[in-house]
Amino acid sequence: MGRTQWSRIAVAALAVAVACWLWWSARPDPLPAGFARSNGRIEAVEIDIATKTPGRIEEILVDEGDFVRAGQVLARMDTDVLEAQRREARARIAEARIAVETAQAAVAQAEARHAAALAVVEQREAELAAAEKRLERTEQLASRRVAPPQTLDDDRARAAAARAAVSAAQAEVAAAQAAIGTARSQVVRAEAAVEAAEATLQRIEADIADSELVSPRDGRVQYRVAQPGEVLAAGGRVLNLIDLGDVYMTFFLPTAEAGRVALGAEVRLVLDAAPQYVIPARATFVANVAQFTPKSVETQEERLKLMFRVKAHIDPELLRRNVHQVKTGLPGVAYVRLDPEAQWPPELQVRLPEPPPDLAGAP
Repeated sequence: MGRTQWSRIAVAALAVAVACWLWWSARPDPLPAGFARSNGRIEAVEIDIATKTPGRIEEILVDEGDFVRAGQVLARMDTDVLEAQRREARARIAEARIAVETAQAAVAQAEARHAAALAVVEQREAELAAAEKRLERTEQLASRRVAPPQTLDDDRARAAAARAAVSAAQAEVAAAQAAIGTARSQVVRAEAAVEAAEATLQRIEADIADSELVSPRDGRVQYRVAQPGEVLAAGGRVLNLIDLGDVYMTFFLPTAEAGRVALGAEVRLVLDAAPQYVIPARATFVANVAQFTPKSVETQEERLKLMFRVKAHIDPELLRRNVHQVKTGLPGVAYVRLDPEAQWPPELQVRLPEPPPDLAGAP
């Protein structure tokens, strides 16, 4: 074997040795009993800021990366059409209120006519009583042949006319009562029209108020989905926020380890971008359905392949103190304490960055 071949063999052996050393040095340190480890990624709750009604974007007041507070106005929609609708609704309310006043006046008039009709009935009944008494006397006189037959006929005619007048007056009373009912129904109808117009105005004013898109909670703008001048349909997205008070890491554990994770168990997160820090968290969710599930699970070996999704939330107060350093999407490693009696190893003791003094209370 020549010198060249020996040199190649030596170089290859050296390369293998270096590769083995790199693999050995890069492999993760073994964990003590009572702990589990898995790779994951930092995530946060995302919130879409969207339009309630269709319209044109008038202005957007924030940009990507800006920190916002709950209740802060982020964008405004054009409200020219809504303003015109509001003026129209106010005019309809005024018209409906006039209709109520007119209907109430009609009720008053109908009640006055009813009172007058009752008075006429009393007058006609008095006239009828007088005519009947006169007729009675005349009949007595006529029976003794003292009163002439013509007088008897005249008194009978007067009594009949008085009875007719009473009936006519009573009919007027009934008509007046019906007019009161009609007028009162018109009042109810007019008042309902006022209520409907006021409800329409409230709806329009609510749409105008919703034309100012506000942040529902503290967070950071992640994307500007639309731009000023664009016309969006109802529910059209304008901005996408991330809630920096609801940040967590999602990772997966095999069956044997996931089954030992208690809700609230301590978790330590180490991010690839900042391995010098160890971030405390709590396990808040363990899936009840396995991921990566084979079609059938019939053997012990197949059950060991099942992986369950776990979420570990970071304390909101810790996030608030370090809000300007929170970034989603960062990969890292989650260490879960399965045994509550197990002691964290020194390399997994909590180590946190100090927030800048001028940003400690942000956003």
